[in-house]
Amino acid sequence: MNGSSVERLLTAFRDGDPAAPEVLLCRYQPWLQLLARMQMDSQFQGKFSHSDVVQQTLLEAWRDLPQFRGGTEGELLAWLRQILAHVLAHEIRRYRGTQQRKLSCEVSMEAALADSSRRLGDFLAASGSSPSQQAERHEQEVRLADALATLPEDYQQVIILRNLEGLSHEETAARMQRSVGATRMLWVRALTRIKAAFAGPPAAS
Repeated sequence: MNGSSVERLLTAFRDGDPAAPEVLLCRYQPWLQLLARMQMDSQFQGKFSHSDVVQQTLLEAWRDLPQFRGGTEGELLAWLRQILAHVLAHEIRRYRGTQQRKLSCEVSMEAALADSSRRLGDFLAASGSSPSQQAERHEQEVRLADALATLPEDYQQVIILRNLEGLSHEETAARMQRSVGATRMLWVRALTRIKAAFAGPPAAS
């Protein structure tokens, strides 16, 4: 799905098409899963499920979509990140049992998610500042998440740790409980697979 497809779906939703919200929001589930996982793997792995966090995010997005006033894919992604930050912050406060101010926790999580999103865009796409370059960057973020979701779990993990979290081979090996040599080999194979998957045709609109 490209930017124009998103705009068409938003127009269809606002014109009363009951099928548009599901098509629109479910398109971003792999992207949301990856962003949530990038936050949780470093601090909260095994404490709560990133899949549950994403499902709650999509439920809240579905509920609040009539209040969304944006018209581009970039604006939609930013809005979805805000909802994901809200849900993640709630789960973190619940896990820690902390009374940390709700707003500061959500602002901090939103900043972390924005940084994760930027690193997604940096993985395969050159940075750009023009509207057309930014639109392409957003689309590539989503395509990368789709491609990563097709890989085996250990391939996903090694790419997230090495390329998206920026860990060294030694740190990645420790997190994955493998030898450094085995982790390097796994990483090379995973890079080959992700680049092949990313080079495939974009998801249909």
